[in-house]
Amino acid sequence: MERPSNRSYSLRGDRMTRAQSLAMRQYWDQYSLSAGQELILNQIFPQKERVILEIGSGMGEATAQIAHSSVDRGYVAVEMHSAGLAALLLLIVEKQLTNIKMIREDATYLLANYIPDNSLDGIHLLFPDPWPKNRQHKRRIVQSEFIELIAKKLKPAAFIHIATDWQPYADWIKPRFDANPKFTGGIVPRPTWRPISKFEGQGLKKGHLVTDFRYEKL
Repeated sequence: MERPSNRSYSLRGDRMTRAQSLAMRQYWDQYSLSAGQELILNQIFPQKERVILEIGSGMGEATAQIAHSSVDRGYVAVEMHSAGLAALLLLIVEKQLTNIKMIREDATYLLANYIPDNSLDGIHLLFPDPWPKNRQHKRRIVQSEFIELIAKKLKPAAFIHIATDWQPYADWIKPRFDANPKFTGGIVPRPTWRPISKFEGQGLKKGHLVTDFRYEKL
């Protein structure tokens, strides 16, 4: 599968601070993975109870907090923006986290080409770009094809957890998962493991309603 022409992310500028640039030079090789070969995530963290694939780690604030409070799990953060990865890298070094690895790659391309079927314990998709305009809806990562793809990659009884603060996107997500007989689940209360990031806090101040979904593969 080629990289999708309708990207689910926008290619923003990747300007980095001096500290971020230095961290990338010093630590990137230590904490990064290459998508040039098959990736069996449980082999990356063999001592961990579960390994979670996080799609779109953004600036890494929530990722670092989740990993810090769940040391029994491993996390692989997939992100395209170098500045976001550098920000997460600084947090990894600051908090001395040993249960995070990072990949700079398109998540759909990574899943389709390098993640074996029935191999994932779980997926976090926290606040994906809602692409609010009608003409942009085709760029939303949650599409029927994406749901079918992750159904192949998740182990039986494995899960995907999604959070969005854009109600029209929540209204888009639910019927697409409900239409796929390989999943069970739906809207759930905000889990205690999911911290309120700066991004989410800004949305809450604007009156945005946050919806959490959890779906398990049958």
